[in-house]
Amino acid sequence: MSHDVEALDVDGVLRTASERAGGLDDLGDGPFVEGLSRFVDSLAAEGQLNDIGRIISNERMLLHTVNRLGYVDDRKNFPEIAAQEIVKPVFIIGMPRTGTTILHDILACDPRSRAPLTWEVMFPSPPPETATFETDPRIAQCAATFPDRDLQLPGFDAIHPMGPQLTQECVVMMGETMCTPLFHNQFRVPSYEDWIDTEADWSPVYDFHHRQLQHFQARHSGDRWVLKTGAHLWGLDKLLETYPDARIVFTHRDPVKSMTSYSSLTTIVRRVGSDEVDPVEVADDWIGRLRRVLLQGIEIREARDYPDAIFYDMYFPDFISNQMREVEKIYDAFDLPMTSAGADAMNAFIDDNPPGKHGIHRYSPEEFGVDPATVRSEFRPYIEHFGLSEE
Repeated sequence: MSHDVEALDVDGVLRTASERAGGLDDLGDGPFVEGLSRFVDSLAAEGQLNDIGRIISNERMLLHTVNRLGYVDDRKNFPEIAAQEIVKPVFIIGMPRTGTTILHDILACDPRSRAPLTWEVMFPSPPPETATFETDPRIAQCAATFPDRDLQLPGFDAIHPMGPQLTQECVVMMGETMCTPLFHNQFRVPSYEDWIDTEADWSPVYDFHHRQLQHFQARHSGDRWVLKTGAHLWGLDKLLETYPDARIVFTHRDPVKSMTSYSSLTTIVRRVGSDEVDPVEVADDWIGRLRRVLLQGIEIREARDYPDAIFYDMYFPDFISNQMREVEKIYDAFDLPMTSAGADAMNAFIDDNPPGKHGIHRYSPEEFGVDPATVRSEFRPYIEHFGLSEE
């Protein structure tokens, strides 16, 4: 299939996506085209894309558009989807690089848990089924999309292991609404991210997120959803409106560590699609954005009582010192039954995934122009609120 690497345009994306989806053209309720248009415009004006970046960004837009068409069509054809109830879902939120990914993977090992897996998020239509959940041909289809990461993204697995049957983040699922901070992580699209940060309506994002969980659950359910992304801080109030009985693990760490590590991750990812990535600009841009959204999340949480929701604050040093002990505290806080099968599966995963298994993610604040004292000063309200210590 040929790719037009010169032009990124909304009409072209919609037309090609419809062709790939077998002629489907109903994008359903809620905004989609506005976010797509803003993303396209920001890519064109600010993305500094190379040819690979144009292809990757075009394919990402097409994938999310095709997926949305599939979700909407499946909901028309399979009435059991709309009948699904989502009860007491567990969400892991917090700053990047605070242990959220490994915690998500551990909790997902419990046979009673249901986490979105990478392959089903990438190719959601038709709804996955229990009988073929381990053998679905989409698993291989998903695996085939991963580049040779050692060539394109050296060291990436040390930061964020990936695979078709590993857990996937809600920030990727949000792509089906074209309202997600993921895009500004992968590409330089500051004006798009400005819209995400200050103008975008997050209600439709969580309405569609709820529909996505119903979709995945309809034919392959568990006792509880286990979900994860720091992007939930952008829409925490809408999350709590959509899931008033949510169980939320809020992860915390010295912000110097999380900001520097996230700057490193973003720099590595963006360099695949651009030859003009400035690590200092990346850090300066994201630190300000993350500070604002983190403080906003704290304000939302403190602003009023959420009688049916439960929050649990998890501190990165505690998690690193004894992962299973922290998991047990989470189960206690949320009144979840700890079965022997669940404990055995989670312990086995922890034993099989010691720190550094996939390599060591090495970075230093100096590489990104990060001054630890300045960051700790800017994040002082957060540090003091949760009593965080320097690492």
